[in-house]
Amino acid sequence: MSHPRKLVLRIGMILLMVALIPLSTHQVQAQAGIVVENATVAVNFGSTITFAARIKAPIAIKQVSLLFRGVTEEITRVETVQVAADGSVSFTYDASLNVLPPFSWVVFWFQATLADDKTYTSSPITFPYNDNRFPWREMTRANVTVHWYAGEDSFGAAALDAAGAGLLGMNEFIPLTLTNPINIYIYSNITDLQNTLALGGEEWTGGHANPELGVVLVSIAPGQNQSIELETKIPHELTHVMMYRSLGKAYASQPVWLLEGAAAMMEIYPDPEYKRALDNASQKDNLLSFEDLCASFPADAGNAYLAYAQSQSFVSYIRETYGTSGLARLTKAYSDGLNCELGATNALGTPLSQLDTRWRESVLGQNVNGVAARNLSPFILLMLLVLVVPLWGAIDLLRQRRKRANQSK
Repeated sequence: MSHPRKLVLRIGMILLMVALIPLSTHQVQAQAGIVVENATVAVNFGSTITFAARIKAPIAIKQVSLLFRGVTEEITRVETVQVAADGSVSFTYDASLNVLPPFSWVVFWFQATLADDKTYTSSPITFPYNDNRFPWREMTRANVTVHWYAGEDSFGAAALDAAGAGLLGMNEFIPLTLTNPINIYIYSNITDLQNTLALGGEEWTGGHANPELGVVLVSIAPGQNQSIELETKIPHELTHVMMYRSLGKAYASQPVWLLEGAAAMMEIYPDPEYKRALDNASQKDNLLSFEDLCASFPADAGNAYLAYAQSQSFVSYIRETYGTSGLARLTKAYSDGLNCELGATNALGTPLSQLDTRWRESVLGQNVNGVAARNLSPFILLMLLVLVVPLWGAIDLLRQRRKRANQSK
């Protein structure tokens, strides 16, 4: 998967169920041989995308193909289209079977083979594949734009405040780049969000981030609980975007527990049920191994929730023990391609499995006697040294006396 870094994301608000997007009021001149006029795209999110244009050429057109792909995709879709007598072409893409990520950008162009058997290619055109089923409103501050469809202006302003607070907290351990835009889409209920993710080929419930595109999707209902949810979900998902922008391609090589733990650690109001889940799992000896959480989280909801709780606590423990520089060394080690166990050893001087044990002991209170013995061991060693030195001196003195006594005989 490619990672274009200079992509400028400008996602506009679309209010109609089927939006007709005029892509150019001018002719699109190919390298030579063809001209594309009146290129338009009609988006019915999650259902269809209809491309239309008029192709003109100085000689007869034998065949025309439409080529398109998501800007972050490597595979290009190629469709042969019929050309009318006036050069008009139209193609409807089934977006329900061949999904594209919501709020992504799509690029398309035409190729035409003319009577001279030469193929000519038009210039590329991009358009946003937005979820246009809702009457989105928007508010922007700096490089962050919040989009919502339920609630007053105060709701959008509160969402921007939550995003700003989250970015401020991240700045302590993530090198922030605030030049590229970030778009946050707030659905008013979990059903709307889940439907959107399903139509875009994604799975999950509470929130979703597409770090490559700088897009965050969350579900938060306006009301008395909105502040807590805004300051929990938005910083969490924003952390994924900013870590991706900081790490680049190395983002994919980070352990899942580290990415999700850092995101959960940035929540201004962490889930209060995390502690209860940790205590219950610890008492029942059902804690998950962090080595098992390197590649993915469990599929079942119960263990997935426990994985989030553990990761938040574990990454917080690492930060408190080794500082933000320790976290930076950890992400660097994994960026260099070290495996989950050795990355911790290289960055922190302790294997992941031993870090796991120390976290359980320090945070969850496991193996209290063992921890006490380990904590007292330096003092015990010091006491032994204090006792051994005089004892050794006394033994040496006795040996010297015996030696002199034997020599005097």
